[in-house]
Amino acid sequence: MNERIIELTEINPNDFFGAHNSTIEQLKRYFPKIKIVARGSKLKIYGEPELLNEFEKRLEMLIKYFNRYNKLDENSIERILTSTGKEDKSTVNSKDVLVHGVNGKLIKAQTENQRKMVSMMQKNDMLFAVGPAGTGKTYTAVALAVKALKEKEVRRIVLTRPAVESGENLGFLPGDLKEKLDPYMQPLYDALRDMIPHEKLESHLEKGVIQIAPLAFMRGRTLDNAFVILDEAQNTTHNQMKMFLTRMGKHAKFVINGDPGQIDLPRKQVSGLKESLLALKDIEGIAQVYLDDKDVIRHRLVKSIISAYKSIETD
Repeated sequence: MNERIIELTEINPNDFFGAHNSTIEQLKRYFPKIKIVARGSKLKIYGEPELLNEFEKRLEMLIKYFNRYNKLDENSIERILTSTGKEDKSTVNSKDVLVHGVNGKLIKAQTENQRKMVSMMQKNDMLFAVGPAGTGKTYTAVALAVKALKEKEVRRIVLTRPAVESGENLGFLPGDLKEKLDPYMQPLYDALRDMIPHEKLESHLEKGVIQIAPLAFMRGRTLDNAFVILDEAQNTTHNQMKMFLTRMGKHAKFVINGDPGQIDLPRKQVSGLKESLLALKDIEGIAQVYLDDKDVIRHRLVKSIISAYKSIETD
């Protein structure tokens, strides 16, 4: 009897194997002539070579399904184990779904302007998404980036933002570099945690497949085969924005998010976002979408707050 060892990487075995090893039990019913032993993230399988080959093929299909949808249930396992070898096209949900998030959460554009972000990104390599807080600019951009990574359209995701909101130099903030930066990057982490299981996200961060860094760290880089998001772009200076935009390498996608109503730069400092929106508006391959209070997807009061501030700022 032949023995093989299969190790699951970047997957939580508890989630993949299911409650009371339900996935393993289904595999045992489908492969009654194979002995299957699960230990942590490893599977030991014993049997004839032809059966072991078929088992590994089906297991790989299950892993691909789990990586795409972040869940496995009895029906999907049964369908994959009894299929002709290719994933059933009917298992793929609506084309509007960008990402199947953690626990099978469906991540999709929810408003007209968010859907414009999606369609414009399909037709252009650079997109400026402009609008007030709560309109889903960052979340939609991160979903597009994760989708591109999962579908192997890019090799990495790079997320950045200028660290100026505290009004302090990073060097004077407490903690090591990661502790200094994390508060600025938290909205990006929050979106990623919705879309990528914890173990896989940690692995991507460790391997540099997903990189999160302040804008100053972009200087001198060429970003090839990457989906790059600049968040809080209203707080960039002229030089910072020019530096960032010229980092664009081959096979790259750039999304620049910003809210011109929340500029934290010194009073006489011109926002790099405002300049770039004017300078680049007629360049082919660069698109702009403007979101407003109708796109707010937070608490219902946020829409009223934005409207109220808009009225006093225009008086």
